[in-house]
Amino acid sequence: MITPWFWVGFNLFVLAMLLLDLLVLNRKAHVVRMREALGWSAFWVALSLAFGYFVYRELGREAGMNFLTGYLLEKALSVDNLFVFLLIFTYFKVPGEYQHRILFWGVLGALVLRALFIVVGAALISKFSWTLYPLGAFLVYTGFKMATSSGDPDIDPENNPVVKFLSRHLPITSRYEGGKFFVRREKLLFATPLFVVLVMVETTDVVFAADSIPAILAVTQDKFIVYTSNVFALLGLRALYFALAGLMSLFHYLHYGLALILAFIGTKLLLHSVVHIPTEWALGTVAGLLALSVIVSLLFPKKDNPLEPPTAP
Repeated sequence: MITPWFWVGFNLFVLAMLLLDLLVLNRKAHVVRMREALGWSAFWVALSLAFGYFVYRELGREAGMNFLTGYLLEKALSVDNLFVFLLIFTYFKVPGEYQHRILFWGVLGALVLRALFIVVGAALISKFSWTLYPLGAFLVYTGFKMATSSGDPDIDPENNPVVKFLSRHLPITSRYEGGKFFVRREKLLFATPLFVVLVMVETTDVVFAADSIPAILAVTQDKFIVYTSNVFALLGLRALYFALAGLMSLFHYLHYGLALILAFIGTKLLLHSVVHIPTEWALGTVAGLLALSVIVSLLFPKKDNPLEPPTAP
């Protein structure tokens, strides 16, 4: 049984890991190289699997399978975030040594935002069970929309309403000021382009959370499983970005796999009162579709590569 003290302890652990990252391991801004990124990616995956085993031992087999399914699902959907991060960093020409700082604060904001989404979503489902049906329909529609799109992230920073709002209401410097988000000049506070990039990253995560949170709530409504699987997927997101930044354009069929996964989970939710799909089957389907989309991407490479890798790595 998960006690309130366990919730407190888990969040303190997450906070400690974030502070260790910011204040010790990455105290000095630097370009994250491939070797470092792969090492941290392996660490976060191992830590996530270890926690999944803990859930399995303490809460039972089904809870452990649900955690693994949710973690894999959130990890897969986060690849879309990585494509957008790549485009934003490329458009704003963010120096490689500051990208980790942006991603750190972006992930921290995403953790708070998704916690709110999870609490609200779980409360609605608990109080109004019929909301499972529109939730399932939304996931099927999202999967269809993703499958019929080009797969390239739809983002236009120049015409982004958030960027326009900031430009109208905040004085912004014309160049980067080291790793600072704000600088003071002649007693006036100026935002830097780095702050604009951070706001772009945070606002785009709102869009992705609107897809990913319903998807995992369709797997389980256990707030603890939903929250912890999201946390572990997000904590490893920065390392995954630097590890895959130069390779993301290879996975051009991945969005079809994600579309099928969302459609499958949505259909599972719509039919939950008629057909029971075991957790093992759901996990196998998610993993199988992901693996298939990656294999097909590698077997049939894209001829043109519209995305240029960022400064790091």
